[in-house]
Amino acid sequence: MSSLEERDVGVAVAPGSSSAGLGVGAVGAAVEAVAGVAAMQEDVGIRREGPEPDPDEPPKKRVKIPEGESGKLEERLYSVLCCTVCLDLPKASVYQCTNGHLMCAGCFIHLLADSRLKEEQATCPNCRCEISKNLCCRNLAVEKAVSELPTECTFCLKQFPRSSLERHQKEECQDRVTQCKYKRIGCPWQGPFHELPAHESECSHPTKTGTELMGILGEMDQSHRRDMQLYNSIFSLLCYEKIGFTEVQFRPYRTDDFITRLYYETPRFTVLNQTWVLKARVNDSERNPNLSCKRTLSFQLILKSKVNSALECSFLLLKGPYDDVRIKPVIYHHSFSNDTNETDYVPLPISDSVECNKLLAAKNINLRLFIFQVQK
Repeated sequence: MSSLEERDVGVAVAPGSSSAGLGVGAVGAAVEAVAGVAAMQEDVGIRREGPEPDPDEPPKKRVKIPEGESGKLEERLYSVLCCTVCLDLPKASVYQCTNGHLMCAGCFIHLLADSRLKEEQATCPNCRCEISKNLCCRNLAVEKAVSELPTECTFCLKQFPRSSLERHQKEECQDRVTQCKYKRIGCPWQGPFHELPAHESECSHPTKTGTELMGILGEMDQSHRRDMQLYNSIFSLLCYEKIGFTEVQFRPYRTDDFITRLYYETPRFTVLNQTWVLKARVNDSERNPNLSCKRTLSFQLILKSKVNSALECSFLLLKGPYDDVRIKPVIYHHSFSNDTNETDYVPLPISDSVECNKLLAAKNINLRLFIFQVQK
């Protein structure tokens, strides 16, 4: 026993021998391995022994997103909040279908106008559910969210919330394009706002002679004369003895042709003791007005009563009291008789195709008609 004990002890502690060196190395490796396993077991034990997450527990505070990822978040919001038709962020009102798909006001009105021209039910481009002014509603939350998203100023290229961008570009931006205050006397200069004082201090137009300014003033007088002619004509008409006006409602109808065309007509109405009817058509009854980006409306006034003598009248159409369409007043003249009881189709003086789409998208077109009878 003693010899065996000495042999075991010798193997364990004898210095300088190769077997002793090997034993120490193996023991060291084993100790490291055991320590590593213990650490892993301890870690696993901590994980297993930790409490299960409570689903009712309030969420932890969010980690602040780095700036690089913030830009990606804004891009994701753009794709979520954009219009499903033009794929751009809405600039004004936002409408949604019954399934929640978003449309900007311009595209929504355009879809309704197209459906009226095609004699089809307007549908959402995403889910094909029916859309109309009664079925769709505005999404105020999206409108507010879009107004707070950052966008770039077109002049100084700085980022601003969309709600304050318009005011910045019109009043505050030092790089916004502005014109010289001497433009009215012919100065053509345009440039950034911060260069305006330097230009105006050196502008040569204030030193022009009266002879040089006469040509410019003549053009200004001509433009002013046209505006005054319209106002004077209206005031002259208001002095007539017989003046009548009424609210008219254009209702949509279809022709009996193989390819039907949209037209509008009012019910019969009485003005100045005579019975009248108004008709209107889109793009002068072209074959497929829905394929055209430019859209116009023209109308004609028809006398339905029989008259004993010619009835010379001036007339004009203006927007109704509850509509927001922009119509520039234009006065038309016609002499009505039993043989010439219809005027030619004359343009309804709306500003652009956007205003035309507003009228087409409406269930009916409501305007106000003035008729002035010329006394002989």
